[in-house]
Amino acid sequence: MTFLINIFFWLLSGLLKYQSSTEQSPPPSSPPFPCPNCGSHHTIKNGSIHNGKPKRQCKECGRQFVINPTNKTVSDETKQLIDKLLLERISLRGIARVTGVSWSWLQNYVNNKLAAVPRQIKVSDKPKGKLVIECDEMWSFVFSKTIKVYIWLAIDRNTREIIGCYLGDRSRQSAKKLWASLPGVYRQCAVAYTDFWESYKTVIPSKRHRPVGKETGQTNHIERLNNTFRQRISRLVRESLSFSKKMENHVGAVWYFIHDYNAQLAKD
Repeated sequence: MTFLINIFFWLLSGLLKYQSSTEQSPPPSSPPFPCPNCGSHHTIKNGSIHNGKPKRQCKECGRQFVINPTNKTVSDETKQLIDKLLLERISLRGIARVTGVSWSWLQNYVNNKLAAVPRQIKVSDKPKGKLVIECDEMWSFVFSKTIKVYIWLAIDRNTREIIGCYLGDRSRQSAKKLWASLPGVYRQCAVAYTDFWESYKTVIPSKRHRPVGKETGQTNHIERLNNTFRQRISRLVRESLSFSKKMENHVGAVWYFIHDYNAQLAKD
């Protein structure tokens, strides 16, 4: 009996010692995650980013930040590759997959690049004389097919250079904008071949305007250029998921291609 009582008291003393040590040891504290903006340790969990890394938010200044970030700098070689891929019929999602850059970074890069593209064409100097141009308009859309945007183009028949461009509706005002975009020597001297769209008649001087049908072959070069645009610029493919959602990017993408197209002609 005494033996059992001794065992009982031994077990009881061990239990009391365990509870005492548990109460004295402080609870494990969460690792500090100071705010990189203000240095405050008053931060809370705030979900995660696209790759699963945890994200926190500072309760003092509102800054959101990633724990142990591994920022990847995009090299100049990758940017040059992206610049070339923008001239091919490949979507931005496809470019992100090919180059390995993040979608958000690529979208910001493309937005800034297209916004900086000049909206005016530089063509080689032409002497006054017999110049022949071809003009046409091509249908496209932004955001939805109900929002139609026409790309008005003019090319020099001899050099194949794109010498004028305007993006807008299909009205007389847009035809005037196309005509105004031409270098002065073309507005003064060139003979212009177009289709029978009425807007051309009210803008191009009648003595130098030649409205013709497709069967004549007089607008073959500009019609072929329209096909090139649709083959090279993914935003212009009619049945496509790569259409523009912003008018600014739509205009910038067209002008970006035009400058490269003329530059390639100058090399040949």
